[in-house]
Amino acid sequence: MLDITQLRKDLPGVLARLATRRNPQPFLPEAAFAAMEAERKALQTRTEELQARRNTLSKSIGQLKAKGESVDAVMAETGQIKTDLEGCETRLSTLQGELEALLLNVPNLPQPEVPLGADESGNQELRRWGTPRAFDFAVRDHVDLGEPLGMEFETGAKLAGARFTFLRGPLARLHRALATFMLDMHTQVHGYTECYTPYIVNAATLRGTGQLPKFEQDLFAVKKGGQEGDAAATEAQALYLIPTSEVPLTNVVRDTVLAEIALPIRLTAHTPCFRSEAGSGGRDVRGMIRQHQFDKVEMVQIVHPSQSQAALQAMTQHAENVLQALELPYRVMLLCTGDMGFGAARTHDLEVWLPAQNTYREISSVSNCEAFQARRLQARFKNAQGKNELVHTLNGSGLAVGRTLVALLENHQQADGSIRIPAALQPYLGGQDRLG
Repeated sequence: MLDITQLRKDLPGVLARLATRRNPQPFLPEAAFAAMEAERKALQTRTEELQARRNTLSKSIGQLKAKGESVDAVMAETGQIKTDLEGCETRLSTLQGELEALLLNVPNLPQPEVPLGADESGNQELRRWGTPRAFDFAVRDHVDLGEPLGMEFETGAKLAGARFTFLRGPLARLHRALATFMLDMHTQVHGYTECYTPYIVNAATLRGTGQLPKFEQDLFAVKKGGQEGDAAATEAQALYLIPTSEVPLTNVVRDTVLAEIALPIRLTAHTPCFRSEAGSGGRDVRGMIRQHQFDKVEMVQIVHPSQSQAALQAMTQHAENVLQALELPYRVMLLCTGDMGFGAARTHDLEVWLPAQNTYREISSVSNCEAFQARRLQARFKNAQGKNELVHTLNGSGLAVGRTLVALLENHQQADGSIRIPAALQPYLGGQDRLG
């Protein structure tokens, strides 16, 4: 959530930066915000005037009593002031809630150095690693390669519907090996603490990281037993499948004041992720590129504000290290203002080379959210001056397991349909150097 103080001080500047993001409608209705702010100021002024008058009357009551004079009129006015103050406080509380509801739908501000752009065509390439392989045989995609090895789309569709995949045998083992390999690298080399998180979370948790209220259509809600016929579960009772383990990992510091010495906090987890892919249309309907359920190894860092830029660079490198160890060519992209996610102030995307598509495709997105999530979470630390200050939060894929499997199949395929296993991954497959 944006800093309300910044909006009050520089509304035109905030609106100008928000306008660089991709959206057909203004993110922040200026007229509505201005009207709410005007009413808030008037209420606060009126409250201060009433409190001052009440204090004056309180003093006069003692003076009148000392003189033996009647205090009835003063008491009557004092009673009216009490009623008026209660009305002001009630309306002010309601107004604060309305302002917060408005701001919950407003995205983060891009950092000044983020390139301007309307869509992915405005992204900037930062660097590349590896050279796409030149094949001396007809390249097959991961679907053709995977089906003989245990990639079953029909079984997945039978069990759950479109965009679900069932893996069996060698590919199920490879999928597990990739996740374990990633976790080991992040915990043993990069210094993260491994976590096991709930796969179902409440609405407050999703609001803390920005998925609610704006992106509810992208979530899978969980219907609990006994709700049949109820008008609706209250928001406090609503539960959702996690779209990413960024959600539970970041929320561990919700409503918390940390000691400064506790920072940075580095957490990682391997979980399934569930997304309805609302609005994705017919994109990537073939294969495992875009699924309703997929696994991901997530990286989260909670850091001192002065360290978040350095943490973003480090996390990007951590994701790169996984790709390099798996010998997968990739490029790093700095996303433009029109292509960044809702909560991000700056995002680096890692795009892996997919030979069958003859292009790079996203496999990791690493974002610095600065204090945007922390403000919603009320995640703070006590600084050197003894004051509570918001932490900065970062998250990134390290990596998406299914897309890594896709990239490994396509980049390391052999003419006979077998798959070469990179040396770094072989210990996780009992020393196997080939699949198939």
